[in-house]
Amino acid sequence: MLTIGVAWSIGARAAGQAQAPARGGLTPIPPNPSTQEPAHKTTYEQVIKMETELSNWGRWGQADERGAFNLVTPEKTRQAARLVREGVSVSLARFASLEKAIDNFQFGETKHEMWNPGGQPWNPTVARAALDTISFGTHDGTNSHLDALCHYSILRDGKATVYNGHPQDLDEKGCKANAIDHMGPGIATRAVLVDMPLLKNVPYLAPTTPIYPADLEAWEKFANVKIGSGDAVLIRTGRWALRAAKGPWNSAREAAGLHVSVMPWLKQRDVSLLGSDAVNDVQPSGVAGGSGEAANRPVHTLSIAIMGMPLVDNGYFEDAAQEAARLKRWDFFMTVQLTKITGGTATPFNALGVF
Repeated sequence: MLTIGVAWSIGARAAGQAQAPARGGLTPIPPNPSTQEPAHKTTYEQVIKMETELSNWGRWGQADERGAFNLVTPEKTRQAARLVREGVSVSLARFASLEKAIDNFQFGETKHEMWNPGGQPWNPTVARAALDTISFGTHDGTNSHLDALCHYSILRDGKATVYNGHPQDLDEKGCKANAIDHMGPGIATRAVLVDMPLLKNVPYLAPTTPIYPADLEAWEKFANVKIGSGDAVLIRTGRWALRAAKGPWNSAREAAGLHVSVMPWLKQRDVSLLGSDAVNDVQPSGVAGGSGEAANRPVHTLSIAIMGMPLVDNGYFEDAAQEAARLKRWDFFMTVQLTKITGGTATPFNALGVF
């Protein structure tokens, strides 16, 4: 049996600051200096303007709850399937961990228990079959997960609103609109791995390192790929390599990731899914002024609530990076199955990449 803890949807105007806030007595973390340079500095007002400029609301009809997954057409899937040449599969996911660490258990402890048939407590002397239960938080910091389109909201006319203008209608049973079980069975599409440490010839990006549109275009040139409509873009920052080398840290507050200036670029390319081995947003975001998630997590806010582009947090791309480097090919066929958690704000991410 599987029991999954579902986290609440997040509002875009909740209290907070552009730099990682001092919650629970934590010292605020200053943004990366690069994000404050004139060429990159983005204000809260500019982010709010993007809420209109980048909107996909109504693009696939007023009732739509799948968002950018609609870009993965049957023809796109057929094209992506032609990328299977070696017949080599790799996992793109890291499952919920039992490790007690600063970057884990934000939504409760992960538990794994053995049981005897008939629902009896575990007794190895009488066991005749192997049964177990597991419970974990879908949004925990080391668990690969795909965010539903109800996970983030914005304010419209003073009301919390999720993707496509649906009211943020939720209760203790979950989301009424844009829940993970409203988003279809999953997708099969072309994935493009963006290996930033490889591009920059480092083992991993340092926490707070921002990734800009110029970095993505430099990667396209390096890897001889072109990101296009319906593609899934997977950003490797080297988070797991850094963790293996130096141990866990609070990656929810201090992480390499995309700068908000990347969002118009992703909209122009019509990306269907965005994933990262961290939290997608560079943390702190570097957004000047404002408060709430539009300032703290602008990539999350714009992707989910405005563009309807699902996000994958805490993906595991190490095996894919190794295979891609061996083949000198950074695009591959990817399959993503959505676990239909009723009212769920996310699903465990269990994707396969096939070269």
